Amino acid sequence: MSVGVLGTGHFVPPKVVTNKDLEKIVDTNDEWIRTRTGIEERRIADDDTDSSDMAYFAAENALEEANVKAEDIDLILVATVTPDTPFPSVSCMLQERLGAKKAAAMDISAACTGFMYGMVTAKQFVETKVYKNVLVIGVEKLSKITDWSDRNTCVLFGDGAGAAVIGNVSDDKGILSFELGADGTGGKQLYQDEADHLQMNGREVFKFAVRQMPESAVNVIEKADYNKEDVDYLIPHQANIRIMEAARERLGISEEKMATSIKKYGNNSSASIPIALSEAVKDGKIKDNDLIVLVGFGGGLTWGAIALKWGQ
Repeated sequence: MSVGVLGTGHFVPPKVVTNKDLEKIVDTNDEWIRTRTGIEERRIADDDTDSSDMAYFAAENALEEANVKAEDIDLILVATVTPDTPFPSVSCMLQERLGAKKAAAMDISAACTGFMYGMVTAKQFVETKVYKNVLVIGVEKLSKITDWSDRNTCVLFGDGAGAAVIGNVSDDKGILSFELGADGTGGKQLYQDEADHLQMNGREVFKFAVRQMPESAVNVIEKADYNKEDVDYLIPHQANIRIMEAARERLGISEEKMATSIKKYGNNSSASIPIALSEAVKDGKIKDNDLIVLVGFGGGLTWGAIALKWGQ
């Protein structure tokens, strides 16, 4: 048996904040944001909704799609840089709320690449037969670390959660190859400061991303013994439409074969890839036997990519 995705789910808060709304609180405008980032609106959680809440809703959705009961989950991995509290972990909070009594639980901190790190970690546990079912979640409440007076960063981010249940699939399906990486020397380019605000050197992060995302995507395709032309759907980290387009053009695939949830949700950090994946599945854009490439980058600096044959 191989290891793949049994079900997906996602949750975004109901509150919509448009570019026009941001014009009222910071010196920016809708055209500037759209042309430079591809973002038109984002979802923002209210004060009573935290990361564990959003993770729970996404997890419930994924478990239902996978037809797996919470008590049958062996491990919960939550990727986040915005936990409710430093401890207990979001994964432990989630374990209690789901009733996943036998599940081990831990959080992963790899910023926007967190979900990729989580999927690869889950793969190892299932592949070695240590665990059967692993729940992987990417969740962020970035609004609570956003400096709403900083026009360079406040226009980019949104809140939300995405989830996947990872388990055994047939031999010709599942995770075919992966790449994970990190460069700690770039940590100062994207970080949380002493005031608990997100800080980013946009120019340097952009340069890193437009190089690394396409390179990682090509690497996992080649590792899986496929060609770029074989890719049916690309799900890049939803950070910036120009970065995403660089990856798409490098792979030579058409626009309709790339997920672009960034328009509605902005950058959800570790939640962006699983939200885009879940939406694509539910919208029928991903079909059985499709070759999917997931690729992202994030603070750390970190990066990761996965080539995935869809289906069970």
